Amino acid sequence: MNMVMMRSQSQAQSCSVIPFVLLALTLLTFLQHSTANDNAGNGGIDNTSGGHVGPNVVRKRGLVVHHVHPHGRHLSTNLPGPWKQAHATFYQGSSQSFGGACGYKDVEQQGYGTQTAALSSALFKDGQTCGACYEIKCVNDPQWCQTGHGSLKITATNHCPPNYQQSGDNGGWCNPPREHFDIAQPAFKQLAKDYKAGIIPITYRRVPCHKKGGIKFTISGNPYFNEVVVWNVGGAGEVVALQVKGDKTQWTAMKRLWGQKWETDAMLVGQSLSFRVTAADGRKSTSYNITPSNWQFGQTFEGKNFK
Repeated sequence: MNMVMMRSQSQAQSCSVIPFVLLALTLLTFLQHSTANDNAGNGGIDNTSGGHVGPNVVRKRGLVVHHVHPHGRHLSTNLPGPWKQAHATFYQGSSQSFGGACGYKDVEQQGYGTQTAALSSALFKDGQTCGACYEIKCVNDPQWCQTGHGSLKITATNHCPPNYQQSGDNGGWCNPPREHFDIAQPAFKQLAKDYKAGIIPITYRRVPCHKKGGIKFTISGNPYFNEVVVWNVGGAGEVVALQVKGDKTQWTAMKRLWGQKWETDAMLVGQSLSFRVTAADGRKSTSYNITPSNWQFGQTFEGKNFK
């Protein structure tokens, strides 16, 4: 009798456990199925390969979807940004001076031409915006705006410093927080009928940069102090981080000296060099061993560009 009761209790306990086991197995099967669907939805793409995905981008069904920058700037390399209102003036100079604050030695020889502009501090952002591309239109001023010309595409190559001796609406055009373009004189006439216009109202937007050839790296300095100017950058145009690696050393983060001139005290002489560029849209371009081991200061080397 006691044996029968014990067996009955054991069977009752087993019966009470079975539903929980079945529930756990069902949940596990669902999770595995869901994970498989997620991987299929990503096109089987490993987010750590096939191109870097930075903090401002995500992969979705095999596509790179760019987020809007926290500060409101549109950083997609595929689509132009939103139109915004500002003003533009012009300044005189030469191809050797139009790229001064960005570290560009000669804007014409380096492929930027004279369709360039110096940006106010609000846009220049301590040199980070060097190399960014913009589309500009003269608007709401029939007296001075060129008719039938359309827009002007320029590259940011210089800084328009503030003038605190004058107010922002009367001479201190580049004073914070104004967003202002001081355009190279040869390009200004593509927007305005005459230089007498002085200052014109404009609308502008960020656009992708289309460059011929690869990213260029010009190396200067000495064996104990290396400087690199990065130029001819496609896509977002602006560089937010630069790393260098010798064939005998690890990746080293370079520091922005000013504009697009970067520095490091790493010992690089006698090594073949690789460079890794991070653009403002979060994408990275790595150019492996683009210099010979006997490279010299003053030389320029070409790497892989953004599309």
